[in-house]
Amino acid sequence: MTQAPETQTTMTADAPVAAAIDPASLKASWSYPTTILFGPGRIRNLARACAAAGIARPLLVTDPGLAALPAVQDAVAANEAEGLATAVFAEVKGNPVGQNVEDGVAAFRAGGHDGVIAFGGGSALDAGKAIAFAAAQDAPIWEFEDRGDLWKKANAEAIAPVIAVPTTAGTGSEVGRASVILDERDGVKKVIFHPRMLPVTVISDPELTVGLPAHITAATGMDALAHCLEAYCAPAFHPMSEGIAVEGLRLIREWLPRAVEDGADVAARAHMLVAASMGSVAFQKGLGAIHAMSHPVGAAYDTHHGLTNACVMPYVLAFNRPAIEGKMQRLAAWLELPGADEDGLRAVLDWTLELRRRFGVPHTLAEMGVEEARLPELVAAAAVDPTAGGNPVALNTDNLAELFDNAMAGRLP
Repeated sequence: MTQAPETQTTMTADAPVAAAIDPASLKASWSYPTTILFGPGRIRNLARACAAAGIARPLLVTDPGLAALPAVQDAVAANEAEGLATAVFAEVKGNPVGQNVEDGVAAFRAGGHDGVIAFGGGSALDAGKAIAFAAAQDAPIWEFEDRGDLWKKANAEAIAPVIAVPTTAGTGSEVGRASVILDERDGVKKVIFHPRMLPVTVISDPELTVGLPAHITAATGMDALAHCLEAYCAPAFHPMSEGIAVEGLRLIREWLPRAVEDGADVAARAHMLVAASMGSVAFQKGLGAIHAMSHPVGAAYDTHHGLTNACVMPYVLAFNRPAIEGKMQRLAAWLELPGADEDGLRAVLDWTLELRRRFGVPHTLAEMGVEEARLPELVAAAAVDPTAGGNPVALNTDNLAELFDNAMAGRLP
């Protein structure tokens, strides 16, 4: 959920071509992902990947449901057959909390582990990366929140290597350098960041996602869509991420409905894994109000992150219209959306609304259980969320209050 350190992002991608451009505005620092072993059956490379990363005693971090399934059990058995003793830590919630990380660090240290296999959806991946990071620090992880240059205080050399094995196509955390963890002390989701949290190797095997329930496939897929869409809309100067975001959106348009309709469609699963990783790479460019709203809602109500993103998405698109109309015109044409020639933003908005209807996504935050009485607290949290700064229209408590009101009532132009 962060840009590369010291990134300067003063030029907007929608600046008129003929406008005078200060060359200094083109200065930026970009960071791209890691080694990815992609394709059906690549999980068989897990022991080899651990060895290449110098991991001799891995701790496999996952969630309780996945720990009981053959995917994890088979991976552990295969490692054991290669002489790689692998312990399992599965105390990870759907929205991981600080206690999950602390317990994981205790297990990591007690077992004398030297690396982490983060195996599962976004929660397990985030928790696994956070455990590998926190086990090397003397201070609590909250002292390394993604604000300013706090990450520079960390003991970087001692951070344990991570092998990431995604089993859902959503967060793209497998190619990210941060983890989102709920701080139980104040009920706020916080982004913990360090460049060396990036997994050294990703094993992206679509066969591990086969059989994922349709509603989870849809919700995680909408999370990938939110990442690509917000990255594309963010005003930062990052042409490479912008191109990746646009192609990610095309893949999602083509393959997400197929993955939801047929969980055994390996081609659809494979393309959605790619799209999810692309979304995470792309949002180096920035995120925005979708995530700024979703984070406090998820913290307060323990809602699924992708589902929450999908719920608020159209309200944010409509709100951002003045700043993104040109981009939406180009995007609608690239995606060949109905109505693209008339109103690109309307075409993109209608596409997202149709996906939400098709997948049974709640139309309002009220339908997700959000209470009017808690809106002031949610607005205040959204205004200071690290992702708020990437929104193409500057956010403040007044316009965020309007956004939350629209998302509660279902008001769209």
